[in-house]
Amino acid sequence: MKMGTEFWAAHVAASQLESIPASEYARRHDLAVKSLYYWRRKLKQSGAADSLQPAGKFVALRIAPGISRPISCTLALPSGLHLDMSALPPPEWFAALVRAVPELR
Repeated sequence: MKMGTEFWAAHVAASQLESIPASEYARRHDLAVKSLYYWRRKLKQSGAADSLQPAGKFVALRIAPGISRPISCTLALPSGLHLDMSALPPPEWFAALVRAVPELR
């Protein structure tokens, strides 16, 4: 798996939306925390971090203490289509969805 800018941009954006320390986010996603910090800094310096800020289309998901994973989730698209999923997909999946569906941009 190529772990370039696109891969890390998705993880940096997702880590900023969660209310957990970067070290916890990295552990959950089997990432090196030093790499997450490196890419956060690199994207910020290049100005790419500005595009990582949510545009008001997604809401941060917060999971109550004691619950390790959501049981299911539903993604409602502007077209009215609802995607019911048994688990929360990885950040790369959401990034690919936004690229593939123009009305989500």
